[in-house]
Amino acid sequence: MAHDNSPAVAASRRRVELDSAEALRLLGTVSLGRIVFTRHALPTVRPVNHVLDRGDIVIRTHEAAALTSSAQGNGGPGVVVAYEADAIDPDTHLGWSVVVTGYARLVTDPGELARYERMLRPWAEQSMDRAVRIRPDLVTGVLLTTDGWPDPV
Repeated sequence: MAHDNSPAVAASRRRVELDSAEALRLLGTVSLGRIVFTRHALPTVRPVNHVLDRGDIVIRTHEAAALTSSAQGNGGPGVVVAYEADAIDPDTHLGWSVVVTGYARLVTDPGELARYERMLRPWAEQSMDRAVRIRPDLVTGVLLTTDGWPDPV
């Protein structure tokens, strides 16, 4: 794979920090992301599909998943996770990336769980009988764009 690192190309590109509202808006335009959580005291990353619901990120999971047991909690705020999603063109390397850090908790209300089952279909043919809600505490995002070109969003 060839990389064009010439000064002219690098000089015309810029990185724009996004405010949290715009970052969450962009996150809501895609359905794929990566959740980062701790498993056996080590960081673990899983690709998942998600839905943005009233400012919270919701993913579906199953009873045996490592994230499910982590998110069950014991009445506290939940388990700290990071969630990342992006839309970056593989050729131009332009687009955006958003990282959300917050607490994840298992959804226990049967009505909410049924609603999320209707809103969010699993990718694989596997029973996904649980849902995890991530309440964002810290939301950061960057837009990777060029001068003179429309923003890739």
